[in-house]
Amino acid sequence: MNQLDARLVVPFEALRMTDVETVGGKNASLGEMISQLSASGVRVPGGFATTAHAFREFLSYNKLTERIAARLDGLNTEDVKALAECGAQIREWVSSSPLPPNLEQEIRRAYDEMVAQSGAAISVAVRSSATAEDLPDASFAGQQETYLNVNGIDAVLDKIRHVFASLYNDRAISYRVHKGFEHANVALSAGIQRMVRSDLGSSGVLFTIDTESGFSDVVFITSSYGLGETVVQGAVNPDEYHVHKPMLAAGHFPIVRRQLGSKLLRMEFADGDSDGRTVRTVDTSVDQRNRYSLSDEDVIELARYAVIIEKHYGRPMDIEWGKDGRDGKLYILQARPETVKSQANGVQQRFSLKASSDVLASGRAIGQRIGAGPVRVIVDSAQMERVMPGDVLVTDMTDPNWEPVMKRAAAIVTNRGGRTCHAAIIARELGIPAVVGCGDATDKLRDGALVTVSCAQGDTGFIYDGLLETEISEVDTGKMPELALKVMMNVGNPTLAFEFAQLPNAGVGLARLEFIINNNIGIHPKAILDYPNVDHELRKAVESVARGHSTPRDFYVERLAEGVATIACAFWPKPVIVRLSDFKSNEYRQLIGGARYEPEEENPMLGFRGASRYIAGDFRECFELECKAMRRVREHMGLTNVELMVPFVRTVSEAKAVIEILAANGLERGRDGLRIIMMCELPSNALLADDFLEYFDGFSIGSNDLTQLTLGLDRDSGLVAEGFDERDPAVLALLERAIQACNKAGKYVGICGQGPSDHPDLAEWLMLQGIASISLNPDTVVDTWKRLAKADPARQLAD
Repeated sequence: MNQLDARLVVPFEALRMTDVETVGGKNASLGEMISQLSASGVRVPGGFATTAHAFREFLSYNKLTERIAARLDGLNTEDVKALAECGAQIREWVSSSPLPPNLEQEIRRAYDEMVAQSGAAISVAVRSSATAEDLPDASFAGQQETYLNVNGIDAVLDKIRHVFASLYNDRAISYRVHKGFEHANVALSAGIQRMVRSDLGSSGVLFTIDTESGFSDVVFITSSYGLGETVVQGAVNPDEYHVHKPMLAAGHFPIVRRQLGSKLLRMEFADGDSDGRTVRTVDTSVDQRNRYSLSDEDVIELARYAVIIEKHYGRPMDIEWGKDGRDGKLYILQARPETVKSQANGVQQRFSLKASSDVLASGRAIGQRIGAGPVRVIVDSAQMERVMPGDVLVTDMTDPNWEPVMKRAAAIVTNRGGRTCHAAIIARELGIPAVVGCGDATDKLRDGALVTVSCAQGDTGFIYDGLLETEISEVDTGKMPELALKVMMNVGNPTLAFEFAQLPNAGVGLARLEFIINNNIGIHPKAILDYPNVDHELRKAVESVARGHSTPRDFYVERLAEGVATIACAFWPKPVIVRLSDFKSNEYRQLIGGARYEPEEENPMLGFRGASRYIAGDFRECFELECKAMRRVREHMGLTNVELMVPFVRTVSEAKAVIEILAANGLERGRDGLRIIMMCELPSNALLADDFLEYFDGFSIGSNDLTQLTLGLDRDSGLVAEGFDERDPAVLALLERAIQACNKAGKYVGICGQGPSDHPDLAEWLMLQGIASISLNPDTVVDTWKRLAKADPARQLAD
């Protein structure tokens, strides 16, 4: 028998994780951190907990035990109306019942000790902690109530009764049935914890893995101004940060991705409000909306806490935190096991759209799945019964009260919320795709309209018009057979890198800067350089995208660096070959301000692109922004697995000039192990391979351009498309020549063009020619790998 079993109240510092049955997972975890992690610098506000024994004594004292069991017996939780009536009645019974005198006396004594220790009047949070809560395979997050800024012992006693009553919230009753927990076996512990003045600072939620992909080498942090309930409830779109654990441990700058949230609301203390509220929600100032709510130093400190906590518990964790606006310090408010991605097995389902249509709305993607069905717009919880199985639930925001109907939905779409709010957590656990923080989904989506909700295209989720064909495939991420060459991947979208990195791979053979510039920056680099000396319209556009950064130039460099760093950290320490920008003039014109700076060329494919841009006097400063970003990734962030690739080098003199510019910008071949690869994509590159290789550490063959330039056809023209084939004898002759030249010089040779992804027989031929690596589209990696294993002569001899 646990020595705490007979106690009614226990201080946090006397609790350990072995006391879950006594005080629930949340309170046991607080005690564990206070007693075991304080020496490591992790700050946790103190307090005390009522026990499961106290809860059961309370029910017994008021003769509620059998009464509640009888009321719950036979309840159909799928009947939303019956569930609501049952829950409301039980909550009224509990909240209106008095505490036993001995329990009230113990609570008063513990509270007086808290006041005495602080030396002044205190404000506390009264939180719930269910005894079956926060187990590694079940998340009870947010199902019971939390009360903030509670002042005085009488208010504390009242809120404890309401916390007890919240064990019978509709969502909690339904969830226990869904997870197979017996109601009578779950008790409620109330935690009384000193408030952190995050109403004057900021707060949020962090996970010690990426919540969407399950990638374990990052800490994912969300943050907004004021009390953390706005983040947890999904009332705001918070700032987001990803921190790379290996670079954190190595002492490099580890923040690899930042996303500025709108943060429209802030929750603060409401002391003195005439209506008796203890907290209120107010608008965030425009200045705060346009700034990140945490400094880089705070983000890094939180990530350190996260790693310490994760190591102590030995599993991925879901952690709430707050920054006190008075003392400026960071505090951990609770920690529980992450219960979705950490439970996944080695076989992944991958969803992909086979068609496209108009995008009706977009937001933050939750769940990496696709759902489709009729739109059901729900204005408030009173209309929940309208949601039928297979509907797409569309609303302003959800909370765990909606769980009974959320599991009916094919997909969920909300105006507000971030990736760590309760609704997002529950959607993941139920396996339902959700797009949160759309802003205007309830206005854009018409009730009854048929839509497809895609969360399978990266961080952004899209709601498409109509029912689109979807493909679902299973990908085995287990061990693959050894090959004579390395299988790498082509990755353009950094937000998919964490997912792709879990496929079998030897690194990234092609990471494209164009996607990052187009999607993460969106402004022509010359507009950035000319700011503020640009016209009014362009100046406002630059200022809008550069919010949260010191200057537009810093914005450009930091966003470019973060995009590359996200890919590099996902595959660390495997090589990631980053192709420097290869926009054509017509593509640069599509960027904001691009039409002001770019020529209109007759044939952009053969025009001002690649190396010729870098060495041109009027573009060199733009190229130097790229160089600065790449140097930041390698030196400041420590991601030395990044290698550089120069595209479309027409002549040997261009090769020499580009290498000199790179060296002048701190990107010298061999410095800190830097390899600079040339993209072999013109016939001249293969014909003069020995000469080009004097300036580069190897070739990455771009089979798309090499094929069209060898055969003299436009790959984008449907009139001659049938003639485009990388397996044409003329193309193969050039491929063979380039591979032989690299192997003779002892330098790297790989291929990153579309050919091996489209034609497995070409991949086999390349392997037989002695190519070192092939870089494939992620969806073809596993199948191509297995086919190559059967054709690999070296492996056949070994077998």
